Amino acid sequence: MALSEHDVRAIAEYARIGLDDEELREMTAYMNDAVALLQPIVDFDPEGVEPTFHPIGDLSDVMRDDVEKPGLDLESALENAHATDDRFFRVPSILGGGGLS
Repeated sequence: MALSEHDVRAIAEYARIGLDDEELREMTAYMNDAVALLQPIVDFDPEGVEPTFHPIGDLSDVMRDDVEKPGLDLESALENAHATDDRFFRVPSILGGGGLS
């Protein structure tokens, strides 16, 4: 099923992409080529194909146990900070005059 220029224009509008008439023709051809590349996957009959397997065998969980470990103490966390205020980092404001907040 080929995409029409109407389909591509609707997709472009949904994605908020402005296309002039030449770009629309090029994009329609490009998208139809991309859809055609997927056709062998659509046509493939998986009947009789063995399921894939994990190359390591019966490995079921490769994640380590989630064990709580001690983190940094407050002094260590703040020791390289440019500026601090009591137990907090002070950083330049992104919404105001640029001073520390």
